[in-house]
Amino acid sequence: MSARFPHLQGNSDLRDAVRALCSKFPLEYWEQHDGEHEFPEAFFQAFADAGFMGVLVPEEYGGDGGQIADMCAILEEIAYSGAAMNGCSTVHIPMLSIAAISAFGTEQQKQSILPALAKGDLYVTFGVTEPDAGTQTTKIRTFAKETAPGEFLINGGKVWNSGALRGDKIMVLTRTSTPGPEENQALGLTLFLTDLKADSVTIRPINKIARNAVASAEVFFEDHPVSEADIVGEKGRGFYHLLHSLNSERLMLASESLGMGRWALDAASAYAKERVVFDRQIGKNQAVAHPLADSFLKLVAAANVLYDGAAQYAARGAGEVGTYANAAKYLASEAAFECADRAMQTFGGYSFAREYHIGRFFLESRLMRIAPVNNQMVLNYIAERELGLPRSY
Repeated sequence: MSARFPHLQGNSDLRDAVRALCSKFPLEYWEQHDGEHEFPEAFFQAFADAGFMGVLVPEEYGGDGGQIADMCAILEEIAYSGAAMNGCSTVHIPMLSIAAISAFGTEQQKQSILPALAKGDLYVTFGVTEPDAGTQTTKIRTFAKETAPGEFLINGGKVWNSGALRGDKIMVLTRTSTPGPEENQALGLTLFLTDLKADSVTIRPINKIARNAVASAEVFFEDHPVSEADIVGEKGRGFYHLLHSLNSERLMLASESLGMGRWALDAASAYAKERVVFDRQIGKNQAVAHPLADSFLKLVAAANVLYDGAAQYAARGAGEVGTYANAAKYLASEAAFECADRAMQTFGGYSFAREYHIGRFFLESRLMRIAPVNNQMVLNYIAERELGLPRSY
């Protein structure tokens, strides 16, 4: 049935290559790694060896110089293969820093970081969220204090840092100055790219209900030394540099939601044709068929917005597609969760049996409605930016 999605005709060779790789990692592989909270190292290495980690890295730094649409197609197929968020998170986490480094990094940073990312030799995580700030990024408290010209000590903590236990480096957002009450609160934030494996860094995994093959963690910095050479972009302008990575992240996560929705819809449709109750296939019942048909249409609509947004990203730049990126994230995540929920209803009691994997997709697609930004904040953004309504927060 998935062949009927119009957007699947694009990047067909790339999608075929990803499907071939993912076919080596069946549903049981992901069930095992999720259940044992084990990082899927074999999948990550196979993905890197195939060259996919370098798709978004510019050619002059050892990558393919591909477009965000290419990466979205790759991640969509990973999710659809049965890997869901465990598989996608494994490989997209290091990619989140590429946009900011490519746009604002120094030449030395680009030469040392980007080729290693492209080969899969370096794992970079993204440190923004804090317990007392959440979506209100300008309220973060992690502070980098300048102790000598060009030398800083970072103190503070981040939460929900995915991949920190596997990571080598972290792109961490800190305060380097505090604006006055009448000043722009987004100023004074600075991005540093620094080592995770240091005595001044403590990492504590968070016990989660889902997506357990890739750990999420709290990361604490205590007098962690960094220098001016570790700053990505301009000191005090980190919030604006961050937007390049955040818009690409929303598009990538929308594609992952799309892939999960496709998988859940396929699973439910197949079961609805096989399952016989009262001497008839349950798929003959409109109470089963209509919700699945409705979900198909919502996935088609989300895919159109996503890949239109990816085209706009390529044409206009990362900083100019906030509406597309947020819209794609919202539409795809809502559609994917509804697909998974309707798959649960179609399977009935069997949806709670882990052998069918429906529950894993239900939980992981639910995550996408609150991460990396909750969907209510997306609606706030659209209300303010597109409808001209007064800000509500």
